[in-house]
Amino acid sequence: MKSDLILIANSRVARLFTRASADEPLVPLATLEQPDAHLKPSDAGGDRPGHGSSDTRPGGVAFEPKLDPQRKADLKFAHVVASRLDEALAGGDCGRLVLFASNPFLGELKSALSEAATKHTSSSINLDLTSFGLDEIERRVASALAATHAPGPGA
Repeated sequence: MKSDLILIANSRVARLFTRASADEPLVPLATLEQPDAHLKPSDAGGDRPGHGSSDTRPGGVAFEPKLDPQRKADLKFAHVVASRLDEALAGGDCGRLVLFASNPFLGELKSALSEAATKHTSSSINLDLTSFGLDEIERRVASALAATHAPGPGA
């Protein structure tokens, strides 16, 4: 039987666990931390936001939507986490992927997932569990998954 791959994340830290079955304990696999977690705008970069040349004509300028440095770092971290999920799924030992992440990081992460990771994703739950210990994470994961997979009214 293939194990579950469970991600507990926010825009600062991501903790990856495996679990052989629903009644087995979570086994820590990896912890990723965003190195640029608390950048000040003055520390983050020298680019002028919104300016870039995408035109070959003289004087052509395109204006990109302004992203603050912290948002850029969060998007970059989402791609790092998605890459790590791909590595974990590449072995073929995982049956399903369950995502627990805070909003808006959950959306950023889901946008960064590969097609293979998206196919393995069985649940994505807007819930930040990163500040809890392993025992509390196990309890809350079980509770959230039971609520997510419970039959609806009249079933």
